[in-house]
Amino acid sequence: METKSHRCSFSIFLLAFILTAGSGHLFAGDIASFMNLGFSPDGSTFMFGQYGIHDDSSKPYAESYIVDVAANEFVPGGTAQFLSDNAAQPGQDGIGALFNLVGMQHEIAQNYEIDHLRSGRLVYLYINGSEPRRQISFRDFNTGNSYTIELVQNVRGGDENPEAAFHINLNSVSTDGTRSAKTIGLPNYYRKGINDYNLKQVLVSPDEQSVIIVVEKILDDEDGRYLRYMVETARLSN
Repeated sequence: METKSHRCSFSIFLLAFILTAGSGHLFAGDIASFMNLGFSPDGSTFMFGQYGIHDDSSKPYAESYIVDVAANEFVPGGTAQFLSDNAAQPGQDGIGALFNLVGMQHEIAQNYEIDHLRSGRLVYLYINGSEPRRQISFRDFNTGNSYTIELVQNVRGGDENPEAAFHINLNSVSTDGTRSAKTIGLPNYYRKGINDYNLKQVLVSPDEQSVIIVVEKILDDEDGRYLRYMVETARLSN
């Protein structure tokens, strides 16, 4: 039987947990969440976003990006940011900021024919807490194509001024034996305030001709973990 005092103690504990979680300080640091926002029907453009709550101000924020898949570049005017004027309320995770931003970007998304229902197919997903892998190999069972993706990074600057660069070696083998090898990314572009990268997701476009590689940008220091997302894209056919 649960006594009144036990119920009271549990209620106080639960309230404290909710308030802590809602403030964005349950885990030290500033960790964004990734959101797949869809492809164009022909797979030529891809939109994604990220959102969260700033650790220092507790304000919800969001960013959105539209990518030219073949060029592996943002389309003109395809990047946008949103920061709330007010701090997050208990229980919020910041996704409302992304909803606001997607509404603000509706016109340009429409110009590039982004369809939020066309999310492609997820063929690899890193599970939080598992051991990060610099190289992954897998088969897409829908097409029979096989992939090997290797993330190669260089870090410099030490703990005080870290910065890191990376590139990705992408090798694929189609069902007819055709092989493709591509190097994507900027191996000599060092991003300040980053000391690690991680392969997060791999998506195949709706037309089966492109891959989207989602990469985590990570800074681990005494204040906790800072995490943001970027993508590298490539057409599988020349």
